[in-house]
Amino acid sequence: MDLQNRSDLPRPWMRGVGAATIALVATLAFQSSADAQVTFASADGIDVDVTYAADVAPIIQKNCTVCHRPGGIGPIDLVDYEDARRYARRIRRQVSNRLMPPYYYDNDIGIQELKHDWRLSQEDINTIVEWVDQGTPLGDPADIPVLNIHDTEDWSLAAEFGPPDIVAPSTPIDVPATGLDMWHRPFVPTFNTSERCIKALQVKPKGASKSVVHHANTTFQILQEDGSFEGSGDRATEYAMGKLGEIIPDGVCRIIPKDAYVRWDIHMYPGGLGASAPKAMLKDNIVELGIWLHPEDYEYEYKQDLALYGLREGQLLMAPHSTTMTQGFRSFDHPVRIDSFQPHGHLRLRSASLEIFYPKTGRTEVISMVSNWSATWHQSHIYEDDVAPLVPTGAVLVMKQWYDNTAGNPNNPDADQWVDGGSRTADEMSHMWIAVTHLDEEGYERMVEEREEKAEIIS
Repeated sequence: MDLQNRSDLPRPWMRGVGAATIALVATLAFQSSADAQVTFASADGIDVDVTYAADVAPIIQKNCTVCHRPGGIGPIDLVDYEDARRYARRIRRQVSNRLMPPYYYDNDIGIQELKHDWRLSQEDINTIVEWVDQGTPLGDPADIPVLNIHDTEDWSLAAEFGPPDIVAPSTPIDVPATGLDMWHRPFVPTFNTSERCIKALQVKPKGASKSVVHHANTTFQILQEDGSFEGSGDRATEYAMGKLGEIIPDGVCRIIPKDAYVRWDIHMYPGGLGASAPKAMLKDNIVELGIWLHPEDYEYEYKQDLALYGLREGQLLMAPHSTTMTQGFRSFDHPVRIDSFQPHGHLRLRSASLEIFYPKTGRTEVISMVSNWSATWHQSHIYEDDVAPLVPTGAVLVMKQWYDNTAGNPNNPDADQWVDGGSRTADEMSHMWIAVTHLDEEGYERMVEEREEKAEIIS
């Protein structure tokens, strides 16, 4: 079987997408107004009474209160009816334009089956819009579900995996209220006594530091006899503002070495970014890494890694009131599976796409697209196991990002500035974080056949 020529097979992530046309439309989508109004009619033209108690409260409690509550990162509280009524028009605008919850993954391009997907369903959006348009009725208070607010310092992944097996906090550092970008790179022990496979990872800035920690990357290091450290070649994870974490699929292994140390690389922005920025001195700023481990006898077939893939083609330098784009390419000498996709940039990045080009057929597939990206809400888009892209040997990952240094970009602090590539918040960056499972030809062919069989059963 010619595994490099399998682009003719049915792929559940395509959904009939016309790749070239949609990619062009999507790249221009960010130029339209983010405040476009959307109007929804009741289902089938039938008038339906929508109340906060029975219909809206469950949606808000499930999707909004996690951030919008006392001590949360959201700028307003949404814990009861009075909160929701007070901000009703704002809620309607944000959800109808899919600006909240903040998960800016395109709804109609590429793979749509994602783990920990924050996007509201169209039904939920319609319900909220209809409730506001009907005058925000309360309904019967007895219908309001009991609100269970978790501590803001809890691990978000604990609900799925329990408490982490390892917690490796950075050393504390004070972050001033104003000033230039800061970097903090301490080494801390994990106290891990044997080589293990990682199930999941989460980075959690403590307290108010959520808005001052721009990113926090972690790699595993081994302490040498002379007191120096040497990288093991294994990356733990990457964190940027708003990111939930990394979940490794079953049956593969991302390794934490025995007696590993974590080397932190923390970028902080004094004063903070976003609506919840403290604009004040933060003393003893700490960032924690939580690691969930598989049992010692965990069996796996392939290894997974998380790597930075740079987009080096194109010019990142932007004149005032200009736009630009960058792209990068990567192929492998063995088949791989793409497990997650996460664009990275700063305040001028607006759109990003991940595509696969098949040289033997000349066909390109759009895998994922983000057309309304925000620097304050990075997300690792984790594909469901059955649709994670299988990439044959020699196929090419095509990574693209578009930048907008005009006044039309709502995230742009100053369209009169020249912007160059660099590490500061005021600079721009151009890369993607992609988790890859490295396969062999036999495993790749087996996975393709399993998906073909499932597709036949469904059809």
